[in-house]
Amino acid sequence: MNGSRSHHDRPLQSPDHGAPVAPENPVVKRLKQRITRDGPVSVATFMETALGDQDGGYYTTRDPLGAAGDFTTSPEISQVFGEIIGMWCADTWQKMGSPAAFALIEMGPGRGTLMADALRALRMVPDCRSAASLHLVETSPVLRDIQQKSLRGENITWHAELPDIGRTPAILIANEFLDALPIQQYIKFEGQWCERVVALDETHDRFCFGIHRSQKLPARAITQQLVEADEGTIFEYAPEVQSMVSDIAHRLFLNGGAGLIIDYGYTRHAVGQTLQAVQRHRPVDPLDTPGDCDLTAHVNFQLVAETARAAGIKVWGPVDQGVFLQKIGIVERTNTLLKSANVAQSHDIRTAVTRLIAPAEMGTLFKALAITDDRIKHLAGFGTDS
Repeated sequence: MNGSRSHHDRPLQSPDHGAPVAPENPVVKRLKQRITRDGPVSVATFMETALGDQDGGYYTTRDPLGAAGDFTTSPEISQVFGEIIGMWCADTWQKMGSPAAFALIEMGPGRGTLMADALRALRMVPDCRSAASLHLVETSPVLRDIQQKSLRGENITWHAELPDIGRTPAILIANEFLDALPIQQYIKFEGQWCERVVALDETHDRFCFGIHRSQKLPARAITQQLVEADEGTIFEYAPEVQSMVSDIAHRLFLNGGAGLIIDYGYTRHAVGQTLQAVQRHRPVDPLDTPGDCDLTAHVNFQLVAETARAAGIKVWGPVDQGVFLQKIGIVERTNTLLKSANVAQSHDIRTAVTRLIAPAEMGTLFKALAITDDRIKHLAGFGTDS
């Protein structure tokens, strides 16, 4: 977005936004300089810079996971999660016709915990394990180093983007990946859907939200729901999610295979802000310290499903994570572990699994959705196609 700041509306501020800027952060410095020079930036640009900047981006400069970090993902909560995902992969491979070679791809693999646990389970199906070539899509040098340690001894190829694997079929896993892709925000202003931007209140040295009146939501994205929305309503538009899902779906359509997407989100098109920030396991202002906190937005699973279907691929779900994990054997695997656990271990195992499947925990907020080529007629966790 170009032009001086006078070309934009005065930033909108509220008690929830516009936190003091931390000048020592290189991402903050870069964003301040850009906004001062070129005017407010889109929410997508703000997210992309905060998370992916090579000098100070949140994901490129640290290990954000675990008790010492800012958040914890399902694979870090319990080994059972990765193990049963591994068995799901083996079952899906069999439903693909047990190809002699396939690519096992994980998008945004964190510390490599999910893949390590999945591979341990895959060794129980030796033909599947030997058929799999391993591919991790990771842009963070810090996390790549950790993944190498977690997966020491495995033959792995790392990629910065969705890999080109030729005509090889694939099974792709994306756990808490889409939520970190940058989103755009629009706000209903004087009857028009105008882009919501991040500006700099130089008087108070704060980032704050504003409106770009001349930057409108693409007409193709305006549904009846948006036409009827109230003034001041916020809508999150996710073209990067669409692009990523479309790329994955086209690969599977051409080469065969399956993709499993697990994330937090909603199942029908909706309005309202879901952009959020987490630091030290607590919610913080998304504009507070870009580069030092995790920024995510809830995934619109209806958008994911529609995008995949447009690529000619079959869609399964979404279903609640708790339902999916129970259907693919989390209770049975947990009971197996409990047989050899002491009292303290049993408590920890049960607590972790409850966190993954209970409706009041992650069981309903998180969803699972799969996409496959048309040859697959039954898929574990989802049932039979209709």
